[in-house]
Amino acid sequence: MPGARWGRPPLQRGCIQPFRPREVRDGFASFIERETERLITELEPTGAVDLRRAFAGPLAVAVVTEALGLVGTDAETVLSWYDTIVRSVSDITAGHEAAPAGAAAYAQLRAAVEATVADRGTSSLLVSAAGRLAVPEVASNAAVLMFGGIETTEGMITNALLHLLHHPDQLALVRTDFDLLDGAIEESLRLEPGAAVVDRYATCDTVLGPAAIRKGDLVTVSLTGANRDPAVFPDPDRFDVRRENARLQLAFAHGPHYCLAAHLARLETRIALQRLLERLPALRLDPEHPTAPYGLVFRKPLTLHVLWDSPA
Repeated sequence: MPGARWGRPPLQRGCIQPFRPREVRDGFASFIERETERLITELEPTGAVDLRRAFAGPLAVAVVTEALGLVGTDAETVLSWYDTIVRSVSDITAGHEAAPAGAAAYAQLRAAVEATVADRGTSSLLVSAAGRLAVPEVASNAAVLMFGGIETTEGMITNALLHLLHHPDQLALVRTDFDLLDGAIEESLRLEPGAAVVDRYATCDTVLGPAAIRKGDLVTVSLTGANRDPAVFPDPDRFDVRRENARLQLAFAHGPHYCLAAHLARLETRIALQRLLERLPALRLDPEHPTAPYGLVFRKPLTLHVLWDSPA
């Protein structure tokens, strides 16, 4: 997340190494490829599906489960905790009393973290973090990583697919040269970041343009607004897979709070998109189910119904 005067979150300080580019590829590429192939093989004969629910979401959950390395859990269990905790947080945000199920799900997550940390024979990043943090801190940061790795990566894959399928000319360029997928992903992130806005508290008095900000003030930063700055991105509303400076987008924020798993999210999305385009002939949007990104903070289509030419 953005900000130049804030320190890294505790788990981030202790676990940067596994999320560096080479370590990400060595540690996760094979797993992502296997999960991607498995999911596509299951849906391939149908010729039609909601790719958000049937593909992007399950892939994101599987990768987070693998990354956390929680002992005695699987992707379905992690997803159930995630869904329950998200509902509880949403209730609190809306001013309602949190349901007991949220606390119970978090207690189960914490128990899994404790079991993982106790099993020193595992290679989980949680074990490496436990050398620097108390178990409750590891558990709370695991919940943050679980949320970030599922919610925003599912949105990243879904939004990138939607942008490509909405722009046949750009999709044709990518199909001709898969090296352009990287540019397509950056452009999609620029137009629809996984988190459109982030909140921060000022650590000192400062002035930004006409705004005087006092120490302690809540500041809401629009990443989407920054990503469409015409002074940086000419014709900012256009989706252009060849945009030379697309990587200047701020979807992963900037500074000490830059997204810990940005390289993993990029790798996951690239593998997912390339395999889908390779294996699903004539992949296209289903005209019977029009869709668009939705949400104030976390933006993605509620569904992404697509068609393709299934095998005879």
